[in-house]
Amino acid sequence: MVYEIFGFEGKTLPYSLTIIDTPGYGDTRGIEHDLIVSQRLFDLFRTENGVHEIHAVCLALKASENRVSSRLRYIFNSIVSLFGKDMEKKIVVLVTYSDGITPENALKALEAANIKCAKNEKNQPVHFMFNNRQSTPRTEDNVLGLENAWRVTKRGMEQFTKFLKGSRAQTLEKTFEVLNSHIRITSCVNNLQDKVKLIELKQREIEQIQEVLRKHEQEMKKNANFAVEVEEVYKVPVEISGGMWGMMFFKGGVCCTVCEENCHYPGCTMSLSPKDCKVMRGGRCTVCTGRCPVSVHVKEKWRYMAKTKKVKRTETEMKAKYEKNKLETKKKLTLLENLQKEMEALKEAKNQFLEESYQHVVSLEQIALNVNSVSTYVHLDFLIEKMKEKGDTQKVQKLEEIKSHVDTGTMEALQYMFGSLGDKVKAFGKAMFKGIVKT
Repeated sequence: MVYEIFGFEGKTLPYSLTIIDTPGYGDTRGIEHDLIVSQRLFDLFRTENGVHEIHAVCLALKASENRVSSRLRYIFNSIVSLFGKDMEKKIVVLVTYSDGITPENALKALEAANIKCAKNEKNQPVHFMFNNRQSTPRTEDNVLGLENAWRVTKRGMEQFTKFLKGSRAQTLEKTFEVLNSHIRITSCVNNLQDKVKLIELKQREIEQIQEVLRKHEQEMKKNANFAVEVEEVYKVPVEISGGMWGMMFFKGGVCCTVCEENCHYPGCTMSLSPKDCKVMRGGRCTVCTGRCPVSVHVKEKWRYMAKTKKVKRTETEMKAKYEKNKLETKKKLTLLENLQKEMEALKEAKNQFLEESYQHVVSLEQIALNVNSVSTYVHLDFLIEKMKEKGDTQKVQKLEEIKSHVDTGTMEALQYMFGSLGDKVKAFGKAMFKGIVKT
């Protein structure tokens, strides 16, 4: 919600004040609502008539807080992770319910939570104190208390106004780059994880076939129609929940019908069609394997999911599947040789996808104020595990270094995020993370 103030009671101010509010961030409506807020901020920053520079980012905290709660950590973590490194000196704290005394508890809580923000000459978070008694009825019994509350708030507002006057506006170019990168990187890594899991399923399928062939080699030589049972991998569209919200919100998956891949899921909420999705650039997708044009993408209430099914295949059928062209047929390679070639190709593709995921995470670290946000953290374990399997110790070390910077605040934010989800959503999230549904 954006408020613009030019004057009051018939008076014109010598400046205009624009306040961007994020009501309900981190409340019971859940992560889905927060994604909408982030997307709206993104759109506000990038539109021609939107907000292109900021003097301050304000985090509100009660004076009595002696500990930053998981919910507040989640909110601060989420907001700070939207901005570039150039915004750190613009992040200040508005201390509410203040009695005018230095809020030692709140300041210590911020320090313990390692919240990135501007610091004063005492190396404390830059903060301004306010008292929230303006709506309390004035009576003889509380007149002194209300007068003190007014003085605290008036002084805090004067100091805050002075800070804004002396604060040079920070352009949002880097922030726009970070927001864009968060969306594209998260989409790319989600897509790459799907690809890696699909490759691993295909590798498992080939290993099964190789094992069956060795076991039943003699029977297959004697009988060309001898069939063996294997687990075959295939993709299928799976329905997801979706819908409209205020004519601005349509939750669904942006999928490529050529590559049969999920290009932006989950998280695509604000675009009504693929051409409006943030993963599209210059009329093409930046995520799917073929970098296909927008025209072959759809945004619907489904996504692609890898499944496995048990099928019976003869040697002839398996050779037809793995002899990809006439040249291979002329070479008269055995089925086992073709399977080995396919296995090597899959291994090479998997390594390529892992490298691409790694580069995305590293590039975000270079520009984001808070690279160790919840959205980045959820991918680190997956990449570390796969890089260890690959034996790339240098990249494992870099990823573990990034992960080591994840503080208690991010961990508590992560716990809050998953803790706020319903049981059905949690179960679906686990299934989605695995990316495999067996039939």
